[in-house]
Amino acid sequence: MASPFDLAGRVALVTGGASGIGLGICQVLDEAGAKVIIADSNEDAARAQVAEGAAADYVLVDLADEQSIISAVAEVLERHGTPWALVNNAGLQHREMLLDGSAAHWERLHAVNTRAPFLMIREVARAMVATGEGGRIVNCASSGLAGQFVQGLAAYLASKGGLAALTTSAAFELAEHGITVNTVLPGGVGTPGALAAEGPPPIGPGNRRPPLGMCTPRDVGSAVLYFATPSARLVTNQVLGVDGGFTVT
Repeated sequence: MASPFDLAGRVALVTGGASGIGLGICQVLDEAGAKVIIADSNEDAARAQVAEGAAADYVLVDLADEQSIISAVAEVLERHGTPWALVNNAGLQHREMLLDGSAAHWERLHAVNTRAPFLMIREVARAMVATGEGGRIVNCASSGLAGQFVQGLAAYLASKGGLAALTTSAAFELAEHGITVNTVLPGGVGTPGALAAEGPPPIGPGNRRPPLGMCTPRDVGSAVLYFATPSARLVTNQVLGVDGGFTVT
């Protein structure tokens, strides 16, 4: 009997898969048998991960640019066929205090964290619907939506809140096509992107160590794997936090 978590022969497209949480997601999906495609702006890092075996291929994309997203998805469809799973992982984490906030900062984060997932869902789900075999979409938001706060996250959390709301709307509209849409809330992970985030010092309860310890990229990848598998065929519009138990403290 096949494993309920077997993704053999399934194409999985992961944005921001060349490093950090995205790389952990790619590694877990790859080990489950998926043909993983990285969508990233860092060609050197993406190529290196393909060489390391974390993914089968990569495609370059600028998630702040609509035409780049359209072209990247078209390239994936041409080279690998319709993805079974789309993971909207990529995001910007830069901080800016609310009273010092700028429209430019707000728009920068929303372009990548909210608009880009919408465009990725639109393009990939169109292909999923045309294929008629269903599919899985997983959006990576933030445990900040569940209270893991630090200062300077107004734009960031607003963008991730928008992503969580997009999950609900997409899950509703795509259910008739057998496409599920779910959200993962990653807790604190010491990724290069998080450590290099711009802005004021991250002061707040989000710095408190969770009772089960800090998360790793692969921990988040395991949650994504569940949503991506046949076992989760009746699971949609759900939120799964991977936060080391932060919310119980």
